[in-house]
Amino acid sequence: MSFMFYIQFALVLLCILIGARIGGIGLGVMGGVGLAILCFGFELQPGGLPIDVMLMIMAVVSAAAAMQAAGGLDYMIKIATKMLRKNPKYITFVAPAVTWIFTVMAGTGHVAYSVLPVIAEVARHNGIRPERPLSMAVIASQFAIVASPIAAAVVAVVAYLEPQGITLADVLMVTIPSTLLGLFCACIFVNKMGKELKDDPEYQKLLKDPHYVEENFATNNVEEEKLGKTAKTSFWLFLFGALLVVFMGAFPELRPHFNGKAMGMANTIEIVMLSVGALIILVCKPNGNAITQGSVFHAGMRAVIAIFGIAWLGDTLMHAHINEVKGVVSHLVEFAPWTFAFALFLLSVLVNSQGATVATLFPIAIALGIPAPVLIGVFVAVNGYFFIPNYGPIIASIDFDTTGTTRIGKYVFNHSFMLPGLLSMAFSLAFGLLFANLFL
Repeated sequence: MSFMFYIQFALVLLCILIGARIGGIGLGVMGGVGLAILCFGFELQPGGLPIDVMLMIMAVVSAAAAMQAAGGLDYMIKIATKMLRKNPKYITFVAPAVTWIFTVMAGTGHVAYSVLPVIAEVARHNGIRPERPLSMAVIASQFAIVASPIAAAVVAVVAYLEPQGITLADVLMVTIPSTLLGLFCACIFVNKMGKELKDDPEYQKLLKDPHYVEENFATNNVEEEKLGKTAKTSFWLFLFGALLVVFMGAFPELRPHFNGKAMGMANTIEIVMLSVGALIILVCKPNGNAITQGSVFHAGMRAVIAIFGIAWLGDTLMHAHINEVKGVVSHLVEFAPWTFAFALFLLSVLVNSQGATVATLFPIAIALGIPAPVLIGVFVAVNGYFFIPNYGPIIASIDFDTTGTTRIGKYVFNHSFMLPGLLSMAFSLAFGLLFANLFL
């Protein structure tokens, strides 16, 4: 590798680190700064833009944001609350199952915010250490991204691998069972993590304070709250769109054919989800401003801008040095292609975006000749958010746990989410590679 490559690569990493630190649209705009230096300073030709990936995300976010504004997300929360309160004894298993399902259906892990206080409350009221279900619920909300047919990262993977004959169904038949089994295996261990509340000296001290007991043992009856008339309708319309995308991905014959080939999944997802968004708006009539002001819309647009800047920056660097990179990496890829999982994990830790991680590294992996089954098998490694405890739901769950069991440790990395995250990652990767080998 040339000395110039290392200088330019260090510049790319610096932009990623600064962008991640800024937060919000920081990743995207810092990608622009990096591009300015590479193109104007080093005279590198700009790489390709992941246009289809960005447009697919925008279409999905439009439908999801309309559903949220119409009350569909609140309807999902009401269902989850009932499930959690009916099964308090098994909450360490039920809580992550709920957040996994929510994320798969909504395409974003941020839906976990809504049920975290319920999880903390149910665990506390039943003498169960809240750290266990809360940590696994947050990890499950991240890992479910790779199993969601409408998540930004998944639509990006399908867009990159479709030329090799990989369909949405191929991806989901690996990621759905591997994440479910991986999370379940992790729950078995996490269910014994830490002391029981009755044996926790810090929590027992809190119970001696009557004000603490009064404030933290009242039940919030979320299931009794009334929803708008359109909440259920918007939810079922959105679910219909998501299922339609899955079926069209699994059965190409359902799509229109042009010149003997089925219409690509990028255009299919864009058309279906934009249409679903229109249906929700026409039928449910949500407030127009509420659609663009909701958390789903904001999270989705941040993902688009992040992919725009960072993926373009990464492609520009790799396009200029692709022959050098191929020569260095090819031997490692031939010997152990699964090691690509480490690259996915590391970048996801840095950028806090599964979609941006896919858009940056998958084109490189394809150019290096890593087989599609391996890429799908290690896809779950894009969920490294938990490693550094700065992800929104992580901070929120710490705040919601008034027992103090969910925490960031003295040395930062010894936090409540590290063990659940590493166990979930190890099991999910093992199952992912197994199923990719069996099914693809």
